[in-house]
Amino acid sequence: MGLLVMILGLVLFFAAHVFTTKREARAQAIGRLGEGTYKILYSVVSLAGLALIIWGFAHYRATGWIDVWYPPKALKHITLALMLPAVILVVASYLRGRIYATLKHPMLAGVKLWAAAHLLANGDLGSIILFGSFLGWAVYDRITLKRRSDGGGPPIPVGGVTNDLIAVAVGVVAYLALAFAFHPVVIGVPVVGV
Repeated sequence: MGLLVMILGLVLFFAAHVFTTKREARAQAIGRLGEGTYKILYSVVSLAGLALIIWGFAHYRATGWIDVWYPPKALKHITLALMLPAVILVVASYLRGRIYATLKHPMLAGVKLWAAAHLLANGDLGSIILFGSFLGWAVYDRITLKRRSDGGGPPIPVGGVTNDLIAVAVGVVAYLALAFAFHPVVIGVPVVGV
């Protein structure tokens, strides 16, 4: 049951996100609904999908775990190491500096790294579906960005190296909070001692 709920959540979440890549259809929807209504609808569908993903995955982990393969312990340590740059990249997408200018879409690079790292450390079916879906979406979105006439969002000024230093500092703090507080408490899986 949990796996099906998670999959339904993934479908909703990614349907909303893939729709935004269809620029003509998106423009028509905004024209019919108005920008505010479109954004509210997009947010509601995305949040509903995210809630179903979280609930479904938690239920699956508690009641219907299905092992596909057994990752070596070393891959868990590699995942822990890869998560630091993944978090920094996500932060750098908001504090735009040289990292942003070089990668153009550090959020997608961070999501790809996060998903790939978690695929290394988790060999169960639910994790493969969950993280594989996010990896597939991030790859798809990056490809569509290369073909779009717009950049995918409003232009935001790019700063200098100072923004990168702030992004790294905030990224390190966020990484530590995620790894040592959020992950063991909310996800229920400790990241150290595994």
